[in-house]
Amino acid sequence: GLKVMETPRVVMYAVEECSYCSRARALLVEKGVAFEEIDVEAVPGAREEMIARSGGCASVPQIFIGDRHIGGSDDLCALDAAGGLDPLLK
Repeated sequence: GLKVMETPRVVMYAVEECSYCSRARALLVEKGVAFEEIDVEAVPGAREEMIARSGGCASVPQIFIGDRHIGGSDDLCALDAAGGLDPLLK
């Protein structure tokens, strides 16, 4: 049968009103990536979870692909510009 490649889970910790979050969101949407967005202001304990997972980063967004911490919006855009994002999403 046809093997369906399971793409890594993309998680973005974010808040509603945040230009960096919007930029990261737009890039992921443009890539056609299904991602889970966790609103750190709305979800109890989400901010603490984000800080723990990212090794102390308290700013949003914080983006993870699988178990890999990508960082914030600028990190995501830089990774994409360097050609490093697409291979992680395959």
